[in-house]
Amino acid sequence: MKILSTKQPDILRNLCKPEGLSNAIYQNILKSIAENKKLLAVLIDPDKFAIEDVSWFIEKLNQSIATHVFVGGSIVEVNATERVVSEIKKYTKLPVILFPGDVTQITDYADGLLFLSLISGRNPEYLIGKHVASVSKLRNSSLEVIPTGYMLIENGKETAVQRVTETKPMPKNNIQNIVDTAKAAEFLGMKLIYLEAGSGAAHAVTSEIISSVKQELQIPLIVGGGIRTINQLDAAYKSGADLVVIGTAFEEDASFFEQLKK
Repeated sequence: MKILSTKQPDILRNLCKPEGLSNAIYQNILKSIAENKKLLAVLIDPDKFAIEDVSWFIEKLNQSIATHVFVGGSIVEVNATERVVSEIKKYTKLPVILFPGDVTQITDYADGLLFLSLISGRNPEYLIGKHVASVSKLRNSSLEVIPTGYMLIENGKETAVQRVTETKPMPKNNIQNIVDTAKAAEFLGMKLIYLEAGSGAAHAVTSEIISSVKQELQIPLIVGGGIRTINQLDAAYKSGADLVVIGTAFEEDASFFEQLKK
């Protein structure tokens, strides 16, 4: 994959590292927002990531402006997440947060868990069913569990999330419905809203959607899917994203890290 520009936008210089895992992950996110500092998570899909690649990949990640590591995928082999997370923890002090597609992806080797409720769809399994099934694993877990309203936004192609959950993404032209859904999740007590175009999305979530949702929220906003260039990353931040997630860009071209060096 070719990146047309290697110039680092000024906004990237405001990215910050968490001050350490002694502080809660969520509190660090809130602190960053209060200080007008942006966050960047690198998403690792255990099903697409070889254990032998962890050391060099994380070394590059540690030299970048990344502030968090997300681990998860729509379909992941049983025990694969735990193997990858335990290996990642050997090489970085960044918070490792589970982004699970299923209960089988929960592991105490991680630091935190996005407790995702797929509020863009109406499949009860992904609104509450999977959550109930996870309680036996989480009851005595050391993971920091962060309730997250997860919203799949139309991006121009079918995604794995859509196929696995048997739900449809929200039409990108109905912005008011997207805004109202996000606000409803906040009213329900969610601590994060995650706008997702989906892995390998043809188009990222638009700036208009991001800014419209951000204006309504009092809680942090995460944006991911389809972000493959520095300019797209910069646009997401300027539109109001507090934390941006990049995954496919690194899967397709690990040299992307070169543009994200500290």
